[in-house]
Amino acid sequence: LPMAFRDVNARRHIGLQQLSSLASTGRTFLGPMKSHKFIVDETTNQSTLICSAVRLIESLDLTSAVGQLLNETIQAQNKEFKTGMSTLLFLVGAWSNAVVECLQQNIPVPAIVSVMSQGLNSCCERVQCLQIPIHDVKRELCSSRIRPKAFESKTGQVGCDGLTNPWNLLCFQREISATEEVIQINSCSHQGDDCNFNKCLISPSAGFGSVASVVKAVGDRNSSVLSGSGVTASSCITRKLTHSRHFSTPGKSHFSSQQGNFQGHPSGPPADLCRCCVLGHLAVALSHGNQTSLKLLQSIAAYQQERGECSGSSQINVTEIVTCCVLGLPESYSCVSPGFVTLVSPEQATVIKHLADKPLRILLMDGDLTEQYRHLGFNRPRNVRTILEHPNPQGGRAGDVWLSKMSDILMSFEVNLVLVKGNVCKTFTERCIASRILVIGCVARDALRAFGAATGAQAVTYLSQLNASRIGNGAWAELWKASDGCAVDLGELIPARISAGGIPLLTAVLTTALPSKARLLEDQFWTLLYRLHHALKDGKVFPGGGAVELLCLSHIQALAERPGQVGNDKAVRELPSPWLAEYKSSVLQALASGWKQYLSVVLCNTAKASSELEAGASVDHHLQKAAACGSPSAYIWEEFRRGGVLRGGSDPFPDQVTDLKVCDNVAAKTEAWRRALDLVLLVLQTDAEIITGPRRNQILNSPVSREFMFL
Repeated sequence: LPMAFRDVNARRHIGLQQLSSLASTGRTFLGPMKSHKFIVDETTNQSTLICSAVRLIESLDLTSAVGQLLNETIQAQNKEFKTGMSTLLFLVGAWSNAVVECLQQNIPVPAIVSVMSQGLNSCCERVQCLQIPIHDVKRELCSSRIRPKAFESKTGQVGCDGLTNPWNLLCFQREISATEEVIQINSCSHQGDDCNFNKCLISPSAGFGSVASVVKAVGDRNSSVLSGSGVTASSCITRKLTHSRHFSTPGKSHFSSQQGNFQGHPSGPPADLCRCCVLGHLAVALSHGNQTSLKLLQSIAAYQQERGECSGSSQINVTEIVTCCVLGLPESYSCVSPGFVTLVSPEQATVIKHLADKPLRILLMDGDLTEQYRHLGFNRPRNVRTILEHPNPQGGRAGDVWLSKMSDILMSFEVNLVLVKGNVCKTFTERCIASRILVIGCVARDALRAFGAATGAQAVTYLSQLNASRIGNGAWAELWKASDGCAVDLGELIPARISAGGIPLLTAVLTTALPSKARLLEDQFWTLLYRLHHALKDGKVFPGGGAVELLCLSHIQALAERPGQVGNDKAVRELPSPWLAEYKSSVLQALASGWKQYLSVVLCNTAKASSELEAGASVDHHLQKAAACGSPSAYIWEEFRRGGVLRGGSDPFPDQVTDLKVCDNVAAKTEAWRRALDLVLLVLQTDAEIITGPRRNQILNSPVSREFMFL
């Protein structure tokens, strides 16, 4: 193959310039007030709304080697943490510019690499003092509260004035007085359930005048919704409000639902409400203002917490959660449903209606259900060319024999439901519909595993492997019902719910009237879910709102002014000692400039500063106050407890103690820093770019052709 060789100019490093250019496209994704972008597909002219670095990088035409490295770095962060990609992308651009400035000052590359690496390591050690243990989250996030005024709407639903989020209701039990309001939800026992769901649960929109959300036990087929906007209850459940000076009378509560007779506990909330309260505060702090996903996470956390008490686990199990996007409904219909919710065709919906109220025999397949599918690792015979794999001497269309054989296998074992991980042959699906067999394709692996555990089914790769021991029992299928209890018929695709007794699987049903917003809602939900999951896994969180970055900036500037070398790297020791102090200060200042740009852009994106110049002045002001305090970490803690570290001059209430605090993940944030700097330093140390392949004419016709040497 022809090759083109280009020497990298050290003074204007081409790779670093490309990194900076690519990273600049994600500046608006920093902070809770993200600016969305429309991505338009040139082939289909369809547009998608995005607000994440992952979707942005996936949509860009990354033909350069630097672009591919950036994509791999962001994908690795997304695969491990599902959060921190926007921070990573921005710091890649900021530190690329900082390194270019160092090169223009003729600072040797080994000095840049070593001092920056040691500086970041020092920052990661310094910020450990800001970590908040999970068991201290309630104390740190509830430093001051204002007693809310309860009210009852005209519809008889419970609301609360002055609450910034619904989780605050969970935390009034012993903090203010005995007059707080607590909505208790008890579910009656259901046969086959692992544990009864008797939880004190508040609706995700309780602060805005809605009733308490009811989480039904998985074994209850009469309920399919854990709603954030309404209640679906069976005839054996009622609801009662206690401990409220507005609604309660001595010995009797008259707040009840028209759908049942839910009995409350006059003795007060259960003792384990404290842990629910901590989880609630943590979820709000990690949501970064994303109320829609927070409402769904409330139901998921409450349900899994109940199961965790029975199993001894207190973690959020992300493997028991799947999502389903339903187009055509308002976002207020988003909810969490037990079991597996998916979209089916009208013909499949007809089969589901026929199978309603019937126990189904279920089959699980971990591959594609097509004639041409072969499992991973399948090796065809060498030196053999297959002309026709299944000859049909009797004539007929190709594939008819396979279709008939597979259909006969399903009917001989009386299988009603087939869940397939991969794709399904369209013709085979139509034949199964005619036989009243429901076949669902593209089912997540976690969903297959959950159905296998609940029904006893064992997954097979090919239908020819099927035997009686691999078939499960006890599943059922029905059309999905919205929070108002009505089935939803959207024409082309209809949401359906498949479940089984005792299955722990939950589906977050994300509804929207805008098709271009579906992926955005799904990304936001998974981001919040994984933030909470990693916070519980780490056992600690960082104070958010720029607190950690401000301490890093203060620490790096202090190191730059302090004599002595940052690290003991061999490359640094070999540098002439008179130069080392000068190099160290310049490189550390360059590293600090990345933190300062980060904080300035966050202030601008959140409208706390009208310009980056004003934002930079605000950051400098905080640095001066932190230095004057003598202990930057103590100053940052005090500002965080007051409601936020970076409250710019445009803040309408700069001196007010606010109740809304933000937290960040520890491991995800520090790993994003390391990945960003590692990528920048990797590109920095490349001294040449070699391009292979049939691109000679393209390079010759480009404006930079004189920079290449063809080999």
